[in-house]
Amino acid sequence: MLNDLISDFLAAMPLPALLVDQSERIIAANAEALTLLGQQIIGRHFATILRQPQVLDAIEAGLRDKRPHTARHLSNDGAQDTTYDVTCRYVRGIGAVQGGAVLVSFQDVTHLEQAGQMRRDFVANVSHELRTPLTALMGFIETLRGAAKDDPIARDRFLGIMEGEASRMNRLVGDLLSLNRVESDERVRPKEQVNLTQTLEDTLHTLRPLGEEAGVVLHLTAPEEDVEVTGDPDQLRQVFTNLVENAIKYGASGGRVDLVLTSSERDPAVRAAAARVQVIDKGPGIDPVHLPRLTERFYRADNHRSRQLGGTGLGLAIVKHIVNRHRGRLRVESELGQGAVFTVILPK
Repeated sequence: MLNDLISDFLAAMPLPALLVDQSERIIAANAEALTLLGQQIIGRHFATILRQPQVLDAIEAGLRDKRPHTARHLSNDGAQDTTYDVTCRYVRGIGAVQGGAVLVSFQDVTHLEQAGQMRRDFVANVSHELRTPLTALMGFIETLRGAAKDDPIARDRFLGIMEGEASRMNRLVGDLLSLNRVESDERVRPKEQVNLTQTLEDTLHTLRPLGEEAGVVLHLTAPEEDVEVTGDPDQLRQVFTNLVENAIKYGASGGRVDLVLTSSERDPAVRAAAARVQVIDKGPGIDPVHLPRLTERFYRADNHRSRQLGGTGLGLAIVKHIVNRHRGRLRVESELGQGAVFTVILPK
């Protein structure tokens, strides 16, 4: 009767949980614990199953002093490393000769660990991105105060470089603020009707001088009737501005950037009526190994070239979050030497 009660109690717990009695053997475990630790753990000595010193020490201490103890259990689910907070609590009157047992429960905190690592990586990346221009500025200021103080030619050259580095920091801060705003609104679905055709025309009109400077022709292909979607007009303009700017910067050698707008009553990507915008360049393309990570913050397929062209490494991350807010999809296709195609799919 007591064993049935213990089994029912453990089965009702939403966390992986097991009992270790004074014989130091596992006397009961719920289905979640069996999935985590193995199907044949009941009756085994806990040290042969839980081999991590911190966890063993916590269980032994709980059996000895009957007080609560905690530990950290590290594992792997086959796809990623996992982290569990282990809590040990003493339960009286059960187990061998009713001498009591320790209830060991496992709480999965992998997502918290990953979030913490993401924050640490983000701070490290921002610090790295700011340190380079700041170091350059400090070096030039020192030079201007010393050796180049009375050299007007060197002074003008250094001030030009300093202006470029300051602009780079300004762009980075602007993109960080933009990314923060976009992430804050990501769960709020936009409700305005946006003329997508007009948005693309306005984007190309704005960027045409940049294209002419780079020797790139910008061309839009769209249906005769205007295409409308539900969205945020400013954010959608930001998406296509970022994508076309990237196509001009990185695909300039192809001499042409095409925007192709199509509309369908049912798009398989969103399972609804949708508009597709393809930004196509004829440049050197992107190695497919980089494609899965292109939308990560600060990830660059070509670090040196991106910095030379003034990239902050945040543009595609901003694009991804805006498209997510619109319940859309972002697709990237590219091969080395074959150019690149960025496709934005937006529900209508």
